[in-house]
Amino acid sequence: MAKAKTRVFSRAFKVAALNRMLAGENVSALARELSLRRKLLYEWRDALRGGGPEALRSPGRPRTTAVASGRKPVASEPAPTAMELAAARQRIAELERKVGQQQLDLDFFKRALRQVGTSRQPSNRRGAPASTPSSRR
Repeated sequence: MAKAKTRVFSRAFKVAALNRMLAGENVSALARELSLRRKLLYEWRDALRGGGPEALRSPGRPRTTAVASGRKPVASEPAPTAMELAAARQRIAELERKVGQQQLDLDFFKRALRQVGTSRQPSNRRGAPASTPSSRR
């Protein structure tokens, strides 16, 4: 018995067929015209939605520059180790403490500015700066 030859379609062919399909063309008529199964068009559509045009590659050996969308990470992008995660968490805690200290400083200076603003004495002369009470006790 003769084995059926598997057809391999280029990415450009798949994208062109999907553009026609997504433009509203009848899927059954398109499949007949291209001599494809309707199911194959829907599989291509799902792959395109899931991973973009890169997902429409023909079967074969995966590229080494694969993105993390469901594929294994590339060797140049190792997963962080437990020590690195602990160091990152420690750094985050340190930065949060620093932000808290800065907020305390801001609150202190706002209160001090409010006190200085309320204790200023208006000047009797025009254009003269307002005075503050003497710091002598």
